[in-house]
Amino acid sequence: MKVNANTLKAGNIIEIKDRLWSVVGMEISQPGKGGAYANITLRDVRNGNKDVQRFRTQESVEKVRLEQEESQYLFSDGENYTFMDTTTYEQFEIHGDLIGYPKAFLQDGMMVTVEKYEDEPLSVKLPDQVTMEVVECEPVVKGQTASSSYKPGALENGERVMIPPHIGAETRIVIKTEDGSYVERAKD
Repeated sequence: MKVNANTLKAGNIIEIKDRLWSVVGMEISQPGKGGAYANITLRDVRNGNKDVQRFRTQESVEKVRLEQEESQYLFSDGENYTFMDTTTYEQFEIHGDLIGYPKAFLQDGMMVTVEKYEDEPLSVKLPDQVTMEVVECEPVVKGQTASSSYKPGALENGERVMIPPHIGAETRIVIKTEDGSYVERAKD
């Protein structure tokens, strides 16, 4: 579907010269003379290369419509991650690079949204937050308040995150899958 370049947002997928690009960022410039233009930072969906393209704000670009399917995470061999389509029960693999940093928070049986273009998986969206257990952290320093600073802690999946000083080992906490940041103590 054709859209004006100035309506693109981060995360949109566009097609330029038979290649799919993900919009990373956009900046609209209005020079003293001439019309406004948009500098759009793009990342190639398949190989990760970055590029910056300049479009006139009224210029049309081809925005790609992605199919979103609910899938269930099954297992990983370290490099490839296996998912199952919950409607057809077919299994398919996605390389870890397409998932990115959030792959560390995948849990057996987790439901995710897989975005596909012409039956080719392009990205995996995990739930916004997951609950995990802190397995190791530094002891609480006496006199340190909860709002003063954060301390490093290790989660059950091996990831290291910054947690408030009042959180101890064997405590379940809620983590943002996007960046691995602490949200709150789990309520379960």
